[in-house]
Amino acid sequence: MTPGWPPNFEPREFQCKCCGTIGNEHIARHLAWTLQRVRNIVGPMKINSGYRCPKHNKTVGGVKNSQHVMSTAVDLVASEVNPNKLQETMLGLMEHGNIPNGGLGRYDSFTHYDIRLTPARWDHR
Repeated sequence: MTPGWPPNFEPREFQCKCCGTIGNEHIARHLAWTLQRVRNIVGPMKINSGYRCPKHNKTVGGVKNSQHVMSTAVDLVASEVNPNKLQETMLGLMEHGNIPNGGLGRYDSFTHYDIRLTPARWDHR
């Protein structure tokens, strides 16, 4: 366990796949603690994509002002619940003020979550 980080997440999970940087560590740590609240309910989660440097974001086709570039977003998969249940759980946590009511997007193989300041929802299945 890394000091200052929640018990089930490590900084390396939030690193850019291209250059290994984490962007803003303070924000990434806040996001990790937010995800810990979700994990406590749904079980283990794998982060497919956390921080993306601008170069990597462009390479993967991310939008220009992606939350990933600001260290505020993750794409994730829960191993013990299906994507519908993960999204339903996260929406409930947002509605009850247990996690920030930011961005929540569904894709075929993962769920996107970010801690932007205004709610956003989308479905790209």
